Amino acid sequence: MKGQNKLFVAIIVALVIGVAIGGLVHINYPESAEPFSKNIKLLGTIFIRLVQMIIAPLVFTTLVVGIAKMSDIKMIGRVGTKAMLWFISASLVSLFIGLILVNWLEPGHVTKLPIQDASSAEELVKSSKGFSLEDFVKHIIPKSLFEAFATNEVLQIVVFSIMFGVALANLGDDYAQPVIKLFDVVAHGILKMVGYIMWFAPLGVLGAIAAVVATNGFEIFKVYAIYLRDFFFALGILWLILLLVGYMILGRRLFDLLRRIKSPLLIAFSTTSSEAVFPKLVEELERFGCNNRVVSFILPLGYSFNLDGSMMYMTFASIFIAQIYGIDMSVGQQVTMLLVLMLTSKGIAGVPRASLVIIVATCSMFGIPPEGIALILPIDHFCDMGRSMTNVLGNALATSAVSKWEGQLDSHGGDL
Repeated sequence: MKGQNKLFVAIIVALVIGVAIGGLVHINYPESAEPFSKNIKLLGTIFIRLVQMIIAPLVFTTLVVGIAKMSDIKMIGRVGTKAMLWFISASLVSLFIGLILVNWLEPGHVTKLPIQDASSAEELVKSSKGFSLEDFVKHIIPKSLFEAFATNEVLQIVVFSIMFGVALANLGDDYAQPVIKLFDVVAHGILKMVGYIMWFAPLGVLGAIAAVVATNGFEIFKVYAIYLRDFFFALGILWLILLLVGYMILGRRLFDLLRRIKSPLLIAFSTTSSEAVFPKLVEELERFGCNNRVVSFILPLGYSFNLDGSMMYMTFASIFIAQIYGIDMSVGQQVTMLLVLMLTSKGIAGVPRASLVIIVATCSMFGIPPEGIALILPIDHFCDMGRSMTNVLGNALATSAVSKWEGQLDSHGGDL
């Protein structure tokens, strides 16, 4: 069995064991559920932190090398334009799907959710109040590269890396080649580390799942069944559209791509972190046949601008909260909300629970009680599983599609 398949099987086994252990603790030792959850969650925390440790240097080195190797500024502009067109189109489609389906299914009108303590949403409400154009600009442009590295601000690292890569590309081979070669070696060294870190993924998955089930039990699925059902149905429609577009561009190679990224998809689903699979995704897309220059340029951009699952969830959750409070929004208001979400959601991918922060800010803007976010906080973890997995799929498809359009997609998969 290949290493990739062994990892996939190990994650599935860990997922099942995690649910079983969490359920056992919740049913038989309810008084110990909270300390147990806190301790076993550390397995997930260790895995996430191991991955976060290598994201900043990997994004920086691969992006600089990718752009510097292009050397042709026209090519950089062409690839960037194609990528941004995909990102904007995919974001609009995702937002519209969420808007249409939440209005059709109306989960807020039929779901009887328990009234949650609004204090659980206080932190989110507080963190969204200061959101402004000034904060948006500050979040994009780094004050210091070292600060961006220290806080893992991917978008800020991307901005610096693009400028540095373009500068290297125009510096001439005598000066640029030693730097490019050094960064290339560093990038491949970090990718080698990915192989080691990914074998800790099953333990991370086990810890994350067991903690949630031990604390909430299986009841939470019953209480929120309709909301979860409707959200995952909407997510299924989005997947169908993404895969159809992917098939139109990649043809039968789409199935090869899905086989390649099945482990990253499952890790993202289990750990609720698309960030956790970034290094592995870089590796698998290169093995699939995508040009490494295109991968290292588009994937970091996609992680900031192309979060399809999160985009769809924002309209779905915002209108859902309005429905819960009996607030009827006109078509014009809903379309305006969609455009606001389109703008405000860009570039905040590095913020913890970014989707929820944006939802709270948007609700406040449109007269919907922002405290309503407390209604969906208990199951946000499960929604986040679907969001994260969809974000990974969207970025894999975007990178593969642009590689194909550039004529930079090998007809067969291979090694790095």
